[in-house]
Amino acid sequence: MRDNLIEKAKNVLLGNKKKGFTLPTNNKLYPAQWKWDSGFIALGYSHFNLKYALDEIKTLLRGQWKDGMIPHILFHDLNTNYYPNHSVWNCGNKIHSSGITQPPVLAIMLKKILDKNKIKDTEKIKIKSIIKKLKKYHEWLIKYRDPKNTGLVSILHPWESGYDNSPLWDYSMNEVKIEKNLKYKRGDNKVINPEYRPLDEDYDRYVTIKNHLRKNKYNPKKLYSKSMFNVVDVGFNSIFLKANKDLLELLKIYNLEHNKLQRFISKSENKIEKLYNEKKGIFTNYDVKNKKKIVVPSITNYFILFADLKNKSINKKIIKNLKNHSQNQKYLFSSIKPNYKKFEERRYWRGPVWINCNWIIYQGLKNKDMKFANKIKEKTINLIKKSGFYEYYSFKTGKAFGASNFSWTASLFLDLILENKYN
Repeated sequence: MRDNLIEKAKNVLLGNKKKGFTLPTNNKLYPAQWKWDSGFIALGYSHFNLKYALDEIKTLLRGQWKDGMIPHILFHDLNTNYYPNHSVWNCGNKIHSSGITQPPVLAIMLKKILDKNKIKDTEKIKIKSIIKKLKKYHEWLIKYRDPKNTGLVSILHPWESGYDNSPLWDYSMNEVKIEKNLKYKRGDNKVINPEYRPLDEDYDRYVTIKNHLRKNKYNPKKLYSKSMFNVVDVGFNSIFLKANKDLLELLKIYNLEHNKLQRFISKSENKIEKLYNEKKGIFTNYDVKNKKKIVVPSITNYFILFADLKNKSINKKIIKNLKNHSQNQKYLFSSIKPNYKKFEERRYWRGPVWINCNWIIYQGLKNKDMKFANKIKEKTINLIKKSGFYEYYSFKTGKAFGASNFSWTASLFLDLILENKYN
């Protein structure tokens, strides 16, 4: 059964593969290249085809903007009914893209790929070029998403988080005044059951924020202060801290300048601890625009374990509360704690289990609580065995929802089941 599932996972990736990149799924829901999807996908490929893994990252980096920003979507096929498509974003670049970014997982995935693969001397120049581009992107985030030099970066649209429809954004989104006379035609709820997708009202706000960004020509200097949405997200910053630490190691290996990044890491490590809510026992978001703490029991708050904070006391408390979050859950982890008032078992990012979240938390736990980490790994593998390679799942029954033949689910399954310690 194990070998059969491994082959099925490989076939999911190969079935979604295009020239140089891989679609998130084989249906019409996501007909483009997504940033953090590609990071996870590259890691999956690295277990059986290093060329495909590196191609995935290289293709994504071709869409990097001159200022360093890496967009969250690249539109390689312009003939699509997806909304918002390249013309709606209208970014004016040679490679058509969205005008926002997504979680910075690429440095993490690249380091993992390089750590477990022997790289030929002929490839090292290309690898060095990739690292330089990632450095430029990280510098862009620091410069434009943390202009006050606090050590924490902001996201300017819920889509930038990767977990777009989370209750994490409800307060901040409700403060957004919906643009009058909005005209657009979403297609996602025509491909997937609308019960599983964001509500129309939420989409109105997504589009309103997107339109505001476009009106400001995606100018990073202006948007931090002018954006309709500005949130310091724990999950995004945890990933960024981990990515910075991994990028730092890569910069050292390839003899590239790294002092500025090292200083930012130290500041970020100290600052992110201030987001810890002692009373709730979790890290919480901060709405910069509205100057408000956001306390929502999201699984992404536990991404802080991935960042490997030096504070062992906080780590222990976080693990304790993560175990509380997972109580009575047959399949780990519900994206929102089930007793939360806005929990929805089936709706996109408002309750279902996501394999990438499990993977991130598993990686963060391996050097802190191996017994719990192995439990997460086992339950994640068993969930996929039961229900297949889908976008998300019920924590109660394991029933699959969303897109089928989902690429990052297949990729991260491969990484879990093929890692060295697995037997």
